[in-house]
Amino acid sequence: MCCPCSGRHKRVLAKHLSHCAGNLLWRMTILNSAALGPVQNNVHNTLLRWDRSPDEIRSGTDLLIGRVKKVYDEIGCLHLDDVSVENTLRALANVKMDYASSRHSLDFPQYVSPCKAVRSASTEADKRLCELDVELNMREDVFRRIVALQQKTLPDNVSAEEKRLLEKLVLSGRRHNLHLCTDTREQIKRLSKMISELSIEFNKNLNEDSTFLLFSRHQLDGLAESFLSGLDLDQASGRYKVTLAHPHYFPVMKLCHDPETRRKMETAFHSRCKEANTIILERLISLRAELASLLGFSCHADYVLELNMAKSATKVDTFLNTLQKTLEPVGEHERKYMLALKKRDCLMSGRHFDGHLSAWDLPYYGNLLERREFAVDKDQLIEYFPLDVVTDGLLGIYQDLLGLRFSWVQAAPVWHRDVRVYAVHDADTCELMGHFYLDLHPREGKYGHAACFALQPGCKDPEGGRRLPLVAMVANFTKPAGGLPSLLQHHEVETYFHEFGHIMHEICSRVTFTEFSGMLVETDFVEVPSQMLENWVWEKEPLRRMSRHYKDGSAIPEELLNQLVASRVANTGLMYLRQVLLSKVDLSLHTCSSADSAAVYAKLCQDILGVPATEGTNMTASFDHLVGGYDGQYYSYLWSEVYSMDIYFSRFKKEGILNPQVGKEYRRVILEAGGSVDGPDILQRFLGRAPCQDAFFHCKGLTCHSKTEM
Repeated sequence: MCCPCSGRHKRVLAKHLSHCAGNLLWRMTILNSAALGPVQNNVHNTLLRWDRSPDEIRSGTDLLIGRVKKVYDEIGCLHLDDVSVENTLRALANVKMDYASSRHSLDFPQYVSPCKAVRSASTEADKRLCELDVELNMREDVFRRIVALQQKTLPDNVSAEEKRLLEKLVLSGRRHNLHLCTDTREQIKRLSKMISELSIEFNKNLNEDSTFLLFSRHQLDGLAESFLSGLDLDQASGRYKVTLAHPHYFPVMKLCHDPETRRKMETAFHSRCKEANTIILERLISLRAELASLLGFSCHADYVLELNMAKSATKVDTFLNTLQKTLEPVGEHERKYMLALKKRDCLMSGRHFDGHLSAWDLPYYGNLLERREFAVDKDQLIEYFPLDVVTDGLLGIYQDLLGLRFSWVQAAPVWHRDVRVYAVHDADTCELMGHFYLDLHPREGKYGHAACFALQPGCKDPEGGRRLPLVAMVANFTKPAGGLPSLLQHHEVETYFHEFGHIMHEICSRVTFTEFSGMLVETDFVEVPSQMLENWVWEKEPLRRMSRHYKDGSAIPEELLNQLVASRVANTGLMYLRQVLLSKVDLSLHTCSSADSAAVYAKLCQDILGVPATEGTNMTASFDHLVGGYDGQYYSYLWSEVYSMDIYFSRFKKEGILNPQVGKEYRRVILEAGGSVDGPDILQRFLGRAPCQDAFFHCKGLTCHSKTEM
């Protein structure tokens, strides 16, 4: 039986990858000539409060827990003969909506609040609410009422979505073995609570990590002045403070000429929270395996995959092996090319050439390879992607494609002054559809990657109206500094488009129940809508709409634009082999009962990438997907991309990438359905056939002789 707030409503869609001081992004403008009028104050009534003190978070958690338990108790006391759709199924649906709508004003601040005391209170609230989730999942009395309802003849007016919800609740209860003896249920409850507490602690450690390194100007040779001007100076040493946040880490790893600087950064990055989180992760692996065994599964991966499109660890392993085999020749070619670049680099600089590639060499020489083969000047390119311009272009493209209108809500309640709130209306009917928050810059204690958080589900309320969805994009794009606006790397533009795709999935879903809202689909389908929309940042027309030189407003030169588009296949082999690596690390850890996580990563890194893991590090200790809802399911990024490419090339590329008719069909068939329809059925409806892998391999410049259909 599903808990009121499924994990994916609060789970992070972390993607590894900036709100500028400029005027374009935050002006009170709707980005189309068919603009709506100024946003009225009454839309504030649909927004959440973000000014709760630690004490208010604690008391609010108490009240919410009491409110939810009361309804469950009432249902659990019903006589089995008296259960009905109204007093059981709809009562559960209503309390789930209340819970999901109230919870995130309590547990979301841990990721974004500028106040450490609030973050701590929110983390504790999350722990308590996760404990409640476990208790509710194990309510055998409520499960018996649900089963009794399923065994009755249902009224004719019960909808297909209500029947689907009833089936899901029964399946969930059986997956928690609520039909078994009390002793087994108590063991499951105990293990589930321990897993929940450890997962929260793992993420808290990462969120609070504030490691930085100090480097001289010479040690940062190769970094642009625009980057250096955004760094703080250590007053005692006069050196630059470089954090491990993505806007610092990735530019250093890709552009810094000094290999010792890159080595120190890579070592520190993959040693974050190593001592504490390695212990937590390996304990989680054992507990998950024990729980899966109690539930009748051979391993944790098979347990979680039962609800996915892939269904089993064996099928996932076959999928990954096919990809690895196809990618290996390309990866080998890229490694040889990079090694030759390193040898030449060492000869020219007088450094010793050790004859092999290290982990800190891959980003740097991969960037050089891309520059040499495709002549893309990243330093020049970044000047054409100021954040305000990218945001204007992105919002305009999404509006036109999906038939929407966005407007900034002035004076909306937010958790930090950098955050902006937008209302979303249907372009044809002017119906208010929901709101989204943009929180785009790093700050101390904030979640360190880019992610989409569903804060309130879009669904029907008990009175028959609609509860409007609220969703937040949290990112860490470079802040304006030194007289420069926030300038984005192209891969950050891609991340922006991806995460905003998740926002649209939440906003556009038109379902009855919380259980099916927005991203609450199969985990290996959830990335499909957002990955599909990444394609727009590789096409000329959309790129022109989202770019302009920050100084004079000029367009990207045609030659540079052509080079950028062509570079899409750069480093395809090693880039996707790394995704295979992470997927296999996850699968390996969750198909066994115990593991040395650092050793598992090191072995697979050498076997798949052909590059050793840096000695003394443990990448898995900061691999937050393993505790953030992707345990046993990291493969889903690759799996989903296969589907997303099929959608893009089969429909949009053929019929027009900015074709509003195709865009509106995409919104209706894929986004509006949420989780109310199975992923394979959604794909069949939109494509008119079963999906296949051909478009994915074609886009990546690869060929595959395996079976075409997924």
